[in-house]
Formats: sequence, structure tokens, C-alpha cells
Amino acid sequence: MPFTAEFADELARIVGHQHLRLGPGELAPYSRDATPLFSAEPDAVVFPGDAEEVSAVLKLATEHSVPVVPRGAGSNLCAGTVPVDGGVVLVLTRLNRILEISDGELLARVEPGVTTNTLSEAAEKRGLRYVPDPGSRMVSTVGGNIATCAGGLRGLKYGVTRNYVLGLEAVLPTGEIIRTGGRLWKDVAGYDLTRLLTGSEGTLAVLTEATVALVPAPSGGGTGVAYFTSLEAACGAVAAIIESGVLPATLEFLDRKCVRAVEEFARLGLRTDAGALLLFGDDGPAEAVAENIDRIGKACVAEGALEVTLADDITSAEALLAARRCSLPALSRLGSLTILEDATVPRPRLAEMVGRIDDIAERHELRIATFGHAGDGNLHPTCVLDPGDTGAVERAHKAFGEIFTAAIELGGTITGEHGVGAAKLPYLLDRLGPEQVALLRRIKAAFDPASILNPGKLGS
Repeated sequence: MPFTAEFADELARIVGHQHLRLGPGELAPYSRDATPLFSAEPDAVVFPGDAEEVSAVLKLATEHSVPVVPRGAGSNLCAGTVPVDGGVVLVLTRLNRILEISDGELLARVEPGVTTNTLSEAAEKRGLRYVPDPGSRMVSTVGGNIATCAGGLRGLKYGVTRNYVLGLEAVLPTGEIIRTGGRLWKDVAGYDLTRLLTGSEGTLAVLTEATVALVPAPSGGGTGVAYFTSLEAACGAVAAIIESGVLPATLEFLDRKCVRAVEEFARLGLRTDAGALLLFGDDGPAEAVAENIDRIGKACVAEGALEVTLADDITSAEALLAARRCSLPALSRLGSLTILEDATVPRPRLAEMVGRIDDIAERHELRIATFGHAGDGNLHPTCVLDPGDTGAVERAHKAFGEIFTAAIELGGTITGEHGVGAAKLPYLLDRLGPEQVALLRRIKAAFDPASILNPGKLGS
């Protein structure tokens, strides 16, 4: 049903005129997220203040068949919050309170608009840690991280966002407010709706509160970097590290193109003659960390590392970690448009996958560099180009389609942490098959019978 003036008046009644945006200039910032080449303007943007207002908006939208797209900070990289069918963008950043941190229960209750970094800092002040650590942690919200099941640099040792979500308050598209899970690590009463909503990308319900697990903050940490002649050699070291019984907190890689781009950008003193860089780290009691870092370094040397450098203090460790964290801005300097994707393959096939990416880039005459999480096989192929070169943009789309296909052929998946959104929806059938896609649609229909919640995404 078309968006009407009467519908807009009802929205204003629910959230207040000051929390409603209707003008073209006000709508434009919400027509896109952090995903390049995807945009669609909404008819309205609303900023609800609590779960009851969210409920009223969704009930109204269901009655009038108007699409609603939940949104946090809009930092996602899958076009997950682009309003492809127009309608209402529901921005949850006003719900930004930390409601509780319980030291004894090792948990926090937060509203979805709390940024990941804000929660992390609040936990750290009490000697605790909120583990999920996505690259966008300074701006991304906890609600957005849960909606996409965000990953990050700590995934190998500690897991991803889903491992730390204990319970949710969620509003269904029909207006009902439900609570899933709770404050317990052990609770198997009924279907696990908490896990189902985690990673559902705003297609099943709108999250208005989360109970998340915390862990004691580690007492120390260590970081190092190893250089190799090739990515194959670096991947051999990854296997050797894991087989030695060490599970690092950090195990990241940069290919040759990334190493050179980062060094030109940040001047960190990286070896630009290396074919690949492996960044590793661990945390915990100082003695155990020292032993593990030493074992990791020796495993790298045994696998032919050109050089292994260990950080001797926190400042040096942060400088090494900067090599991984500044990969995207470093590559972005090489072109006016940067397309960052993710795919995941089994760890033993990581080097093969990077080789496939390089072949695809060469065949399509594109510049694609790759970095990512060596410990869990999650790669971030990154293409830089001129958006005015329509031929290059078209070739980039084809290239990434081939990259996703290659990941599936190697036993992997089209996304490990960014999500499907609108950007990867065309490849979901190849990854899941028709039976699973049909099941997703039936689940979607059960939650959202009018199909108003984030249409054009999962379950569409």
C-alpha cells in the first residue's frame, strides 16, 4: 500500500513530530548504509523511544502493509538496512542505555542503540570484557551486531556474537512484545528463539533489549607478527600453530597487496618484500601468554617465516594490531570506490581461496587485495576502483559473484560475518539450496505474515 499523509500523521502521533523525518534532505542519509552501490530512499524515518513505540509503529505498518526497515548505526556491509521497497526506516539509536551490569552473574542488559565500544568500556571498568569485537566497534551498535551476528578479531578463541547473547526483548511485526532466553547460560525450554533472532538481519522482529554474557578481563596479553614468502607458507604456519595445541586470541593475515598498501599508508615499518603477513596474539595470565606466544613464534619459524617480531610492550602491540585494523583505510586510498566483501572457507583451503581470488581479479582486470581472519578461514577480498568507470563496476559485480561461487565450491560460505542483506541475496540459493530457502520463507511468514519487516532481504 502506498505511504500516505494520514499514515505519516499516525507515525507523528506515536513517536512525536520531533522524532519523525519526512523531507527529502532528511531522508537521504537513511537511503544507504556502509555498503557501496546500494541505495533506496525511504518514505519516512522514525526514532522510537521505547519498546511500546516500536510496537505501535510495527502494528500500524502491518495494518497498512507499509515496509519497515530496522536500523542501528548503519555500519553494516551487506546493504542490510537499505530500504529497497521504501517505507519506514526505524532507527533505534535513541534506545541507548546500559540498563545493568551484573558482576556476579557476568552479564549486562542493554538497549540496542548502545555502541559496542561503549559496552566494552563499561565492562572493562569493572574488570570484565564484552567479547564481540567487530572492526566497526567504535560506531556499530549492540543491536546491529546481534542482528548480523557480527564477528571480529577474537572469533577463533572466543567465538562470535551469537555465543554471548543470553536473552532478547523483541517486538514482532504484528506488535507483540516477547522475551526470549534470559539471564541463564542453561535454558532449553522451547525452541531457541534467541539464536534464531540472532543473525536474522531485522527480518523477523525488532530487538529492543539484549541480555549479553560478559567474561573476566584477561590479566595480560601478547602480540607478534610473522612474515612469509607466500600466503601458502603463512597458512602452513596457521595449521602448525593450531596443531601445537595453542588457540590464539588473534590470528590474522594480510596478503602481499595489503601489506604494501598498509605500509604506504601507516608507515609501521612492515616488510614490503613479504608475500604475506601473519598477525598473532594471545591473552590471559602473563606466564601462559609468554609461553603461547613463544610457541606460536617457533611454529612460524619452523614453517619458513622470513622474520618473527614480538611486541615488547602495549604500545608496540597496538602498533602491530594497527596493521590489521587499518587495512581497509589503506586500501581505500588506492581508488575512490572501495568494495569490501567477506566469504569463508575451511581453514586448510584459505591459501587456495586467496589464489582463486587473485585469478578472478586478474581475469576481470581488477585490483583486489585480501586480508582477514586466518584462524577461522574468513576472508575479506577488497576491490578498489573508480565508480565512474561503469565497465569496472560491472566487472566487479561479476568478480564477486565468482568469488562467492568459489567459496561454496571449496566447502565454504558466501558470508562469515557481514551478513546476507540485499547485497548477497542473489547467492543465497546457491549456498543453502531450495529446500532451506523455502524453509526460511515459511519461518519468515510465521513471524511476519504481512511481510513488512525488511523486505527484499532474508526470507523474501
